[in-house]
Amino acid sequence: MSTLYLTHPDCLDHDNGFGHPERPDRLRAIERALEHEAFHNLIREQAPLGTLEQAALAHPRAYVERIAAAAPADGIVQLDADTSMSPGSLQAALRAVGAATTAVDEVMEGKVRNVFCGVRPPGHHAEKVKAMGFCLFGNAAVAAYHARRKHGAERVAVVDFDVHHGNGTQDIFWDDKDMFYGSTHQMPLYPGTGAISETGVGNIVNAPLQPGDGGPEFREAMEAVILPALERFAPDLLIVSAGFDAHARDPLANLNLVEQDFAWITKRLLEIADNSCNGRVVSLLEGGYDLQGLALSAAAHVRALMRA
Repeated sequence: MSTLYLTHPDCLDHDNGFGHPERPDRLRAIERALEHEAFHNLIREQAPLGTLEQAALAHPRAYVERIAAAAPADGIVQLDADTSMSPGSLQAALRAVGAATTAVDEVMEGKVRNVFCGVRPPGHHAEKVKAMGFCLFGNAAVAAYHARRKHGAERVAVVDFDVHHGNGTQDIFWDDKDMFYGSTHQMPLYPGTGAISETGVGNIVNAPLQPGDGGPEFREAMEAVILPALERFAPDLLIVSAGFDAHARDPLANLNLVEQDFAWITKRLLEIADNSCNGRVVSLLEGGYDLQGLALSAAAHVRALMRA
């Protein structure tokens, strides 16, 4: 059983404009890192094009159609101060949806042990009816509901270690007791959500970190709060919102994780997945805006997935 890497050149065609931190070079940096001989056994495939119907698993159909209609023929259209669409954005977003759903198919059908999806735009800030925080569709939530609809997964968990709280995934899962969302994140920080008191129907677990916190505080939050709750939930599938912007080099936040911390949490999540869901893990790229920090962290994450 091996690890699959899903990506597609279309994900490079989403253009947020000059100087925007969520840029195509993020994927190029990861691709270069994964050229190392340590990744010789990594299976690599191109992500298929997802559909609007798949995106609508996590969003109302009217919202999905509104995003599709907003895609410009040329130039850049601003959806909010941080989130925009270019002519290639819809295709890129549907590749991300296609990667997420295909990854679920691959692990649920036992073809591979786990999958890392190197895709953009990211997804965890996209609420049910609102694009925000660089995100158009909630890729992790789409994957979770696809697992339920197509494969009969009764309980699906998303664990999010991006430095920003995944308000979108939380919003989509809020009243669904069979969907779990657990997050560590810096607080206060964009988008301003993620307090301990935000619990949904008992399925939401937030463990906010303070500016300046590093590996010890991150590991304590995971071991004391997130991982025990995940073990109690006992998912049939584990999805990871893998944001690497908690790295000490990242310009958008103030946590001080290093690549070894991302390798550690990946291994801990794999241990729980082994015990709960036959090792089925789907990981989706979220944030990470310093190219060196992103490349090192993503490589450490994928090596851990490969159990190398």
